[in-house]
Amino acid sequence: MTRWTTSHIPDQTGRSAVVTGANSGIGYITARELARRGARTVLACRNEARGHAALARLRSEVPAAEAEFRQLDLADLASVRAFAAGLDDFDGDRLDLLINNAGVMALPHRRTADGFEMQFGTNHLGHFALTGLLLPKLLATPGARVVTVSSGFHMLSNVDLDDLNSERGYRRWIAYGRSKSANLLFVHELSRRLARAGSQVLAVAAHPGYADTNLQTAGVRMEGRTGAERIVALANRIVGQPAESGALPTLCAATAPHMKPDAFLGPRTGLRGATAPSPRAPWTRNDETSARLWDASQELTGVRYDFGGTAR
Repeated sequence: MTRWTTSHIPDQTGRSAVVTGANSGIGYITARELARRGARTVLACRNEARGHAALARLRSEVPAAEAEFRQLDLADLASVRAFAAGLDDFDGDRLDLLINNAGVMALPHRRTADGFEMQFGTNHLGHFALTGLLLPKLLATPGARVVTVSSGFHMLSNVDLDDLNSERGYRRWIAYGRSKSANLLFVHELSRRLARAGSQVLAVAAHPGYADTNLQTAGVRMEGRTGAERIVALANRIVGQPAESGALPTLCAATAPHMKPDAFLGPRTGLRGATAPSPRAPWTRNDETSARLWDASQELTGVRYDFGGTAR
């Protein structure tokens, strides 16, 4: 079997894409490669200075790119709504690709602007709200896809439907695992509901394995643990694969023909290597759990999906 690389990305001319967390790492590489193949691409980033810097870098690497930066803070539902509303002027009524890439990992306990546990609120609820608000554009676009980036660490824990915000006790890695299980449950339930609606929009998931990005160091940096930060950075360089390699499962999920709904792609070994279907915990395909999480997410975010083409 031929190893999948960016050379396999079909021509994206005439297509549009939104990539969250595109200022660095996996998100930046994903946005750059989609733009390189002709997609009109939005870099959706929380930090304005870093977003503009990423855009400048992308344009220097791909001079012909049609790309722009727009501010999006997934830890603030007002920002998510403002971003989605502002996207009304982007490429008419169409959106071909929504790449739900941004995330936080193993942070000390924090809350979002709306009071949710930060990892669950950012990694799952922010993207749940964003996808629902952009659903009309996706439904109006033949061949549209939603790609949500999860993690092999979803194996650490299923979601706790009775304690979604870790009120009963916070363990950073368990909370991270739950948020990544929530990502996969979201893709599973979105796929089921799209199928019931007769929609051709495709919802799939991917994970980068162990990629050398700043995601791993963010938590210890927030705590001022410089020694731990150096150790994690060293481990990244020794064990991790480059961000260019880590982005391949996401790019494959977004662009490869004949992708199946609810697929989950990652490196063949789990940590690194060729892109392949990835193992996943059985709980991430549990219909009852995914439906209950969906209902809870609608209540928490206030975003109601309408597969007839509108969202509110």
